[in-house]
Amino acid sequence: MAGAGRRERAPVADASLEPPLGAFSPPRRLAGEALGSALLLAIVIGSGIMGERLAAGNLAIALLGNTLATGAGLIVLITIFGPISGAHFNPAVTLVFALRRELSWRLALGYVCAQLAGSVLGAWTAHAMFAEPIVQVSTRLRDGPAQAFAEFVATFGLVATILGAIRFRPDATPLAVGLYITSAYWFTASTSFANPAVTVARMLSDTFAGIAPSSAPAFIAAQLLGALTASVLFAWLLKDGP
Repeated sequence: MAGAGRRERAPVADASLEPPLGAFSPPRRLAGEALGSALLLAIVIGSGIMGERLAAGNLAIALLGNTLATGAGLIVLITIFGPISGAHFNPAVTLVFALRRELSWRLALGYVCAQLAGSVLGAWTAHAMFAEPIVQVSTRLRDGPAQAFAEFVATFGLVATILGAIRFRPDATPLAVGLYITSAYWFTASTSFANPAVTVARMLSDTFAGIAPSSAPAFIAAQLLGALTASVLFAWLLKDGP
């Protein structure tokens, strides 16, 4: 009996980043996306505030603290929420899985709404923890073609990491994503937002991690284009057969 002792996974119609272990209801999946997105933004913005306060003007040290907290936090959040919702936390990732028909469009729209709402709540949570004004608008400009291209590269690489990991090493997906984002903070000029929901929430934080509203549209367009490009290329690259 070769299969004896193995834990069988319940089949789920809408597989995603990490196929859920059980048939979680749509409300639970949406709650997982909202809560995970909120915690992610609390990590991103909170660690940025802490890093800037402790770095005494050394931006490299501040960015290093922001990077390590974000990468480590992602590994934990994907491990926790992956079996529930797929742990997308990212409209660009959700779009890719909807296009792959691994997520219904109706549920995908719910995911995006949950991600946006959770991300904004996470930004406000970070502000509250550090006694910052809750409602803010960022003044940190991140303009120019190089910054937008960096977001294209960052999101392309993120989607490539996800698709490759779930194809060959699904159990390593949380670690792979966390490590990729850790590296992308440093090899991209934009510090790798790679996420439209994160970009929207960071518009509402005039802190180290913020982005001015005027800079955000180019970031979001580049992120979606990078995700779509990776989806098309890896659909071909990972296809079995000639």
